[in-house]
Amino acid sequence: MKRLLLLALFGPSLAVLACDDCKTSRIPAGVRVIEYDLHIREQTVRPAGKAVRGFTINGGIPGPTLHFREGEWARIRVHNHLKVETSTHWHGLLLPNEQDGVPHVTTQPILPGSAHTFEFDLRHSGTYWYHSHTHFQEQNGVYGSIVVTPRGGEPVKADREQVLVLSDWTNFNPHEVMRMLMRGTDYFGLMRRNSQTILGAWQRGNLKDYFRREWDRMMPMDISDVGYHAFLVNGQRQVHLGGRPGERLRLRIVNASAATYFYLHSSAGPMTIVAADGPPVQPVKVERFLQAIAETYDLIITVPESGQYELRFTSQDGSGHASAFFGSGTLKQASDPPRPNLYQMDEMLNLALEEQEDDPRASLNLPRPGSPYRLLKATQDTTLPAKLPRRKITMHLTGDMNRYIWSFDGKTIAQEPYVMIKKGEIVELELVNDSMMHHPIHLHGHFFRLLMGNGRFSPLKHTVDVPPMSKRVIEFEANEEKDWMFHCHILYHMMSGMARVFRYEDKAGASGHASRASPAEAPASAEKHSLQHAAGLGEHSHDMSYLWGSASIQSHMSEGLITWMNPKNDLMLAWEVGWERVDEPQYEIDFLYQRYFNMNFQAFAGYRLTNDEDAKDRGLIGFNYRLPLMVWANVSLDTEGDARFTLAKRFQLTPRLGVWGEVFYDTGTQWEWTAGADYTLTRSTSLTFSYHSDFGLGAGVLLRF
Repeated sequence: MKRLLLLALFGPSLAVLACDDCKTSRIPAGVRVIEYDLHIREQTVRPAGKAVRGFTINGGIPGPTLHFREGEWARIRVHNHLKVETSTHWHGLLLPNEQDGVPHVTTQPILPGSAHTFEFDLRHSGTYWYHSHTHFQEQNGVYGSIVVTPRGGEPVKADREQVLVLSDWTNFNPHEVMRMLMRGTDYFGLMRRNSQTILGAWQRGNLKDYFRREWDRMMPMDISDVGYHAFLVNGQRQVHLGGRPGERLRLRIVNASAATYFYLHSSAGPMTIVAADGPPVQPVKVERFLQAIAETYDLIITVPESGQYELRFTSQDGSGHASAFFGSGTLKQASDPPRPNLYQMDEMLNLALEEQEDDPRASLNLPRPGSPYRLLKATQDTTLPAKLPRRKITMHLTGDMNRYIWSFDGKTIAQEPYVMIKKGEIVELELVNDSMMHHPIHLHGHFFRLLMGNGRFSPLKHTVDVPPMSKRVIEFEANEEKDWMFHCHILYHMMSGMARVFRYEDKAGASGHASRASPAEAPASAEKHSLQHAAGLGEHSHDMSYLWGSASIQSHMSEGLITWMNPKNDLMLAWEVGWERVDEPQYEIDFLYQRYFNMNFQAFAGYRLTNDEDAKDRGLIGFNYRLPLMVWANVSLDTEGDARFTLAKRFQLTPRLGVWGEVFYDTGTQWEWTAGADYTLTRSTSLTFSYHSDFGLGAGVLLRF
C-alpha cells in the first residue's frame, strides 16, 4: 500500500524508497548520471552594498541551481576551500542516510582543503534546496536550489520557469549575531524600527498595554530576532523576469533565509500554488500568504497584457522586502501587509483563532495572513497504511528570550538528544508552540502528512510552520533507519538548542548505529546517558557560550560588567569605581558565579573586594528576583553578617533614550542610590550621564563589547 501510494505521487523512481532497496550505491544500467562540482570559498561580497567577508559557492550567493530529471543519478563533489570544516545537506530530498549531509549525525564533515562526493538517485520531483549544516555557514551564504523535473513533465504546464531563492543578509559575523542575541541587545530593534518604548506605546494608544505587560513581567513581544541589512532574491534586492503578455510563468520559490519569514503578494492578482515543499498540490489561488523558512512553493502567474508588475517578498517583521518584476511598461507595485503592533498580543493570537474557523481561507483573509495550509490538497490519496502500528508523540516548542534559549519540552538537544522511533510504525507528532514566535520545523529524510482537515488528500511536506500559541499535527511512516535531524529552521534557534535526532531502534530495541550505545546499555543515570549520546553530535553536543560586557567611563565614576554565559550559568566580574567628592578613588569589585533558574529568579555566590572605609573584603551569597513592572530586586548576605537590599528599574522612553535608577540599603554602609540616562549612538556605544549619591553628577560614554 505504501509503495503504491508513493509511486502514484512521485513516479516509478520511488521504487527505491525503502532503505532495504537502497543500501548499494551501484548505479543501475541505463541510468543517466548528472555531475556537479560545488566549490565553497570565503570571498569579499556586497549583498547589502558594504564589502564584507562571506562564503560563496562557485563564486556566487546563492550557489548554482542544480537541475535533474526524476530517475537520474546525482554525483555532486563538494570542495572545501575554507579554513574550517563545512557540510552540505540536500533539503527535502529522500536519499540514503549517509548522504543526508549533517556532520557527525549522518555524514562526516568536509575538512578544509578536502572534497566529498555525494551520490544518490533522484527518487521524486519538485523544488528543493541545499545548504551547509555547519555552524552559521548558511547565514554566510552557503545555500542554493535544486530542481527535479518529473519524468513526464510538470502536471501543470507553463511557458517558462524561474527559480527565486529568498534570503536575509547581515553584515555582522553570524557568531556575533548569536552573541548579541544571547546577551539581550536592543540594537536589532533599532534596525527593524520596532523597538517597544513608552513613547511608542503612547503614540499608538497602547500605553495601558505596555504597562500591563510590564506588570505581568513579560518580555517585549517580537516577530523576529535579528535585524537585517538586506533581504534578497537570487542574491539581489530585486530581479527582473521580463515576460511577454499572456505568458505563464512557473516560479519556484525557495525561502533559504536564516531567520526570516516572508509575505508574498503580486500586483498582477492572485497567485496559483501548484506545489508545496516539492510534491504537487491541487492548484489553488491565493492573494497573499506567509512562507516559512525552508519551505518551497511553486507558483503560476500570468503576465498581464500591459504593464510591469511586482511579486513582493515582505519580511514578516515589516522591516524590508525583496522584489521580482515581470512584464514591461508602467510599473504597478505590490503592497506590504501592515506592520505588526507589538504592544498587543491580539494580532499574534488572531491567526490561531482564524485557523479554527470553518472557512479554510479565514486566516488568509487577515491583513497579516498565515500559511495556506488548509487550502493545500495532495493530487493523490496520501493515506498511510491502516495495518501499521501507530504511536503519538507530543512535543512542546519552548523558549526563553531572556537568555535566548530555544528548546523542545524545555530541554536543548545537548540535554536531551534523541527521540526513539521504530521502523514500521506510524508516528503521529503533535507540535505545541508555547512561545510567542513562529517556528518552522523540519524533519530530515521523510515526508510527513500535514493534518489540517483535508483527510485522505492531506499534503506531504518536510517543513511546517507552527504559529505562536498554536499547534500542528503531522504524521509519517517510519520507513528509514539510523539517525535523522529534526529541528527548528530558524538557524539561531537550532544552534541554541531547538533540535532533536529521530533515532531508529533495531529489532532488539537498540540504536541503528551499532557503534553507539543502545538504550538497553544505557547507564542508570538519565543525565549521564544523555551526555554520553550527545557527545556524538558535534556542535550540537554542548550548549553555546559567549563572553560579553559593558562599561561606562564618566567624569566622576566608572562601572561595568563582564560576563561569560551559557544557558544556565554566568561567571561575572562587576565593578563600581568613583573618584569625585571622595578623598581617594573608592571601589567595589564583585567576582560572582550565578545560576540561572528562570527569567525571574537567579541565585549567586562570590567574593567582594572594596576599600570603603565602612566595609572590607568579604564573601557573599544572594539572589535576584524580578518584581511586577519589571523591577529587579536583589538580596544578598555577606560573611561579615551584613545584608544588602537593592531595587533597580529601567524605563525605555524612545528607541535610543532610556532612563534608569537604582537604590540599595546595606546594613554596613547604609543608603546609596544612583540615577541616569543613556542615548544609543551605535551598536557598541552610547552617551550616558548619571548622578550618584556618593560621587555626584557626571557624564561620559557607555561601551558594549
